[in-house]
Amino acid sequence: MKLSNLKPAKGSRKAGRRVGRGPGSGRGKTSGHGHKGQLSNAGFSRKRGFEGGQMPLHRRIPKRGFTNVFRKEYSEVNLDRLNKIDKTEIGLPELIAAGLVKKNTAGVKVLGRGSLSSAKTITAHKFTQSAQKKIEEAGGKAVLAGRA
Repeated sequence: MKLSNLKPAKGSRKAGRRVGRGPGSGRGKTSGHGHKGQLSNAGFSRKRGFEGGQMPLHRRIPKRGFTNVFRKEYSEVNLDRLNKIDKTEIGLPELIAAGLVKKNTAGVKVLGRGSLSSAKTITAHKFTQSAQKKIEEAGGKAVLAGRA
């Protein structure tokens, strides 16, 4: 074996397309660039988002409003849904087991729709005023998660 005998593996190298080599090649004369126009010139590069002169999408859509990147999203649970859990102490693991909380969000917020049928200690990240009032009226306790 000599350095002059080395060749790449068969089929690993493919010859490039030879354009502009006469009408018999099928890519002669204009070499696949058609007649006239912006696309026919050498060195043409289309800008990202260019839509053929039509107003591009990023310029058509309105640029209004504000998205707060620090926003915290809470999974919401109503009091009437908490009645189906038969435990006296309800926390995040019980809510997940009951299927009331599915998404992994910033926390759980208890809303005041419905009422509790029995006294329960509920641990959540936030409570509405009406929910807290109804929990205490039923003889239960609203405990904020992450606090003593």
